Amino acid sequence: MLSPRLVQRGIDVPSNLEEAIQQAGSPVTLLWESQSPPAIVPRVVPEFSNWRDEQLAWRRTAVLYDQSHHMADLNISGPDALKLIRDTAVNSVEEFPVDMAKQYVAVSPDGHVIGDNILFHLADDEYQAVGIPPSINWLHYHAETGGYDVRIWRDDNSLYRRGDPKVYRYQVQGPGALEVIEEATGQEPPTLRFFRMTRFTIGGKEVRALRHGMAGEPGFEMWGPWEDNEAVHSALLAAGEKHGMIQVGGRAYHTNALESGWLPRPLPAIYSNDALAGYRRWLSENSYETTSPLGGSFYSDDIEDYYFTPYELDYGRIVAFDHDFIGREALEKMIADGTTRTRRKVTLVWNGDDTAEAYGSLFRPGPGAKFINLPMALYDTFHFDRVETPGGALVGLSTWTGYSANERAILSLAVVDESLAEPGTEVVVVWGEDTPSSKVQVEDHVQVRIRATVQPAPLAERARTTYRAD
Repeated sequence: MLSPRLVQRGIDVPSNLEEAIQQAGSPVTLLWESQSPPAIVPRVVPEFSNWRDEQLAWRRTAVLYDQSHHMADLNISGPDALKLIRDTAVNSVEEFPVDMAKQYVAVSPDGHVIGDNILFHLADDEYQAVGIPPSINWLHYHAETGGYDVRIWRDDNSLYRRGDPKVYRYQVQGPGALEVIEEATGQEPPTLRFFRMTRFTIGGKEVRALRHGMAGEPGFEMWGPWEDNEAVHSALLAAGEKHGMIQVGGRAYHTNALESGWLPRPLPAIYSNDALAGYRRWLSENSYETTSPLGGSFYSDDIEDYYFTPYELDYGRIVAFDHDFIGREALEKMIADGTTRTRRKVTLVWNGDDTAEAYGSLFRPGPGAKFINLPMALYDTFHFDRVETPGGALVGLSTWTGYSANERAILSLAVVDESLAEPGTEVVVVWGEDTPSSKVQVEDHVQVRIRATVQPAPLAERARTTYRAD
């Protein structure tokens, strides 16, 4: 949505992202002044019990996530479906049989991350991408404009679609997840490697299932046609009741990424390259990339200062040069220049005393620290806080931020200079905005400095070591 100041000046409402950038004056101004609220999990109960117990359950017993409403689905079929994926993904698709999934990662021609999704190989020449809009839009655009012989259908999240989703999607995970699945199916779950798929019968309905988990614990993601939703959901709840499973609401859902180390919302690197002007014109004035707010203590007039490379986000392990893809030459140059390990993704564990002092300012006279919402602290969709040395030198960017009852601390996922990425290193997170914005969710406040300790990402040892190897 446009800043009210643009509307008041009588400027025509833009029809796409490119026009919106031109009218705002820069992509940073467009996003920094966005009046849209931050992205949420729609149509899911905020709390089924309370978000603290819901967080604890995914480490202790088992949980049920409802993933039916906050993601977009893009189904791609036809003779050129795999070619479209190969041309746009950094991943190798040489080994991608039916009943396997991949974490699809796309980069710009300059080699910076546009986004990622989970890509399911459902049948011969049929794939389904599931995730938040940036990478879904990227695939959709190339499917429509790239001359590929493909057919697509798309189902956006429940904030945008009319009516019910085409597909329900649930995930059961936690130490007791396999017991719940056995109870629901009446048979021992098959032994599958990570990101392999199978089929179950639950509540009398055939269910497709992916071996997956969001916080490093064992589990399955399950889906099927929406008309089967009630039968499957009821059967899962009945099975879970015998094993201490609880449902996770919308408030706790997004915090699982803090423990698993996946960074959900990097700013898509699409705003500055002239070669992407056609893509920006394809994205509407109401698209995720046009309206999502940008904020935090880090501010730069150059939108490219907010971009990440795949190596900074730990995607270097899946970059493969066995095929030509958009951005390949740029990534090869990064390797040749030795810039792939300049910064590293880490978890920051915020100092409890400093965090309590900032939160306590809410109860003292005068403007205090920017309000720290719990459990997710973010007040924008694209969030960037300064990470500094104790002496004040900028050494990184802190992004996804929230509270973990499992760790009894505020955690954030950050990218920091390689020299400061070792566990135990002390840094400082600057919390709150210094550059004024008109975002309605930003109250009058002062910036505060909060000490933090660098730890690995993922923070949970199982997610970091054995989980993907299972």
